[in-house]
Amino acid sequence: MVSNLVRVYILEKLTSLQNPFIKSLALLRDKGKVRQQNGTFLIEGKKEISLAFEGGYEIEKILFVPEFISANELKNCSEETKFIEVSKEIFRKLAYRENTGGVIGIAKSRKLNLSNLRLSENPLILIAEAPEKPGNIGALLRTADAAKLDAVIIANPKGDLYNPNIIRSSVGCLFTNQIATGTTAEIISFLKENNITIYCATLQKAISYHTVDYTMPAALVVGTESTGLSQEWRDSATENIIIPMKGKIDSMNISVSASILIFEAKRQRGF
Repeated sequence: MVSNLVRVYILEKLTSLQNPFIKSLALLRDKGKVRQQNGTFLIEGKKEISLAFEGGYEIEKILFVPEFISANELKNCSEETKFIEVSKEIFRKLAYRENTGGVIGIAKSRKLNLSNLRLSENPLILIAEAPEKPGNIGALLRTADAAKLDAVIIANPKGDLYNPNIIRSSVGCLFTNQIATGTTAEIISFLKENNITIYCATLQKAISYHTVDYTMPAALVVGTESTGLSQEWRDSATENIIIPMKGKIDSMNISVSASILIFEAKRQRGF
């Protein structure tokens, strides 16, 4: 690794909005299919790029606006990372959000396979079935990071997890968690093979969440507010659990429900 005092290699300087490379990056930002085909994605912001480096992601190139940030301010970058100076106009074209400090990284995506997970002896895992909104996924990842869960698994994902909105809403926690995806059947098989108890948050035939013992290897499974969990999950649960509510509604946002369950489990484990 190189320190922030080492002179970095400036690959080139770009100023034209019509540059084919810049146009390709705009597509990479906007199109999930392009990200999947290329195996790369964009990361905006110094903090997010730093977390990606710490999480072991390979950053191929970093685009930066010299009026906003110096290349030498970007710590923990690999010696192989190339730096490209870009104009403010190019940055504005590529930036998905404001106030990201004038820096964008191009990173290699990972295969988010269940077999890549490395679990502790007594794992606590969050599983979300088919969450659609990037903001909800980001909130789940932030909570998982705060609680230092073993892993977050997305069942039947609706899109790729390298969506810039997910990176933004997770504040970089996409890179601080172990993450995997798979079908519901694949994940249930994985949990059973690893002797992990399955607790499904659902309204049907459920007991109150705080009466359950979460101190052994456990997976907390949540569904979307609109559809809940599929029958396949409910049938495979070791126990179906419910968060009692006294008001007029019978469901909460997926990230809120997950937070309640996660921190009850962490409380029982002595955090």
